[in-house]
Amino acid sequence: MNETSGMTETSSRDRDPLGAFVPGGRFEIGPEGVGPHGVGPLAGLDVAVKDIFDIAGRVTGCGNPDWARTHGPAERHAAAVASLLQAGARVVGKAVTDELAYSLNGQNFHYGTPANSNAPGRIPGGSSSGSAAAVAGGLCDSALGSDTGGSIRVPASYCGLYGLRPTHGRVDIAGVMPLAPSFDTVGWFAREAETLEAVGAVLLGEDPAAAAPERLLVAEDAWELAEPAAREALAPWRERLEQRLGKAEALRPGEPGGGLGEWMLRFRTIQAGEIWQVHGDWIRETRPGFGPEIAERFAWVESIAEAEVAAAREARAEFSGRLRERLAPGSVLLLPTAPSIAPRLDADAESLRQHRGHVLSLTAIAGLSGLPQVSLPLARLEGCPLGLSLIGPAGSDRALLAFARQLASTPG
Repeated sequence: MNETSGMTETSSRDRDPLGAFVPGGRFEIGPEGVGPHGVGPLAGLDVAVKDIFDIAGRVTGCGNPDWARTHGPAERHAAAVASLLQAGARVVGKAVTDELAYSLNGQNFHYGTPANSNAPGRIPGGSSSGSAAAVAGGLCDSALGSDTGGSIRVPASYCGLYGLRPTHGRVDIAGVMPLAPSFDTVGWFAREAETLEAVGAVLLGEDPAAAAPERLLVAEDAWELAEPAAREALAPWRERLEQRLGKAEALRPGEPGGGLGEWMLRFRTIQAGEIWQVHGDWIRETRPGFGPEIAERFAWVESIAEAEVAAAREARAEFSGRLRERLAPGSVLLLPTAPSIAPRLDADAESLRQHRGHVLSLTAIAGLSGLPQVSLPLARLEGCPLGLSLIGPAGSDRALLAFARQLASTPG
């Protein structure tokens, strides 16, 4: 099969009012082998692709001009892109990412900040910023992104979208730029739970042996990290889940181990070790021009000692084993996706840094354990979206998506 068949440049779709796509990144690739109006379970679905996924014949830019300059065009589509095309979807362009997917803000120094249609004047979240912005703004129906430290879940919450970080290793990540391989996952966004589930049916395959949720756990220490107004906005959905599944069992994933803030630091340490192993040689050889925030972060990554990484990895195994044991089949863990609504675009660097620490303390739970997490846009605060998350047992992704769809249809 010729993987570039069906690819056309189109001036009629070259407009990008939200800054969601990379420069020159609006194009169309029709469903593979079935013409421009293909058949298949995703026929008629328009999908944007984060610019860390390979598309045959195009350079994968990864949010940095020096990366684009030092890498040639991809020979084939990333596995997830190929799967969607074969299922009848149409790719409509490459979306902006934070540099090398290493940020949660969505503010790219080189290509700008995609607009958050559902929270004007606020950041979209990253690093899958363009993907989230394109879906939220109606430029496509769904979009592929990646989630290492929260890059699906956080933009989903900030932009008012459904988003899934799957069980680690569940979706084929071939053809996607690695960041920290033991955390990297392929995820996606949608405005409707049904669309999120339909894409999941293509990318996830069948759940190995998952039961529908019937037991509710609540991550109390995660709720304590949320701002009081955010907890209040999400509280009615916590009550609805208890009415549906029975009295919740309290859980504190951060204990023992010093609390979620300490586990966040262990996550960052492991992530840093893997990032430098993957990208250190390229950074030394190329000396790329990063934006100030990303340059500072890579300088820190280089300073992390292997002994620190090894100790954090050892602790991670204990954390993961303990949480996986508590999340038995038929269980679901409830937590806020983010501690608050999206920060303002004009927020200062220090406040963004503090906010990021709280965000990572929440997202590290699924990251360290490798468990699937779905974010649902169920609440609003100050007129802005706020996500509620469910973490399921390993391999329960399809059951989790089905439950999310049912919950989303619950009358408000």
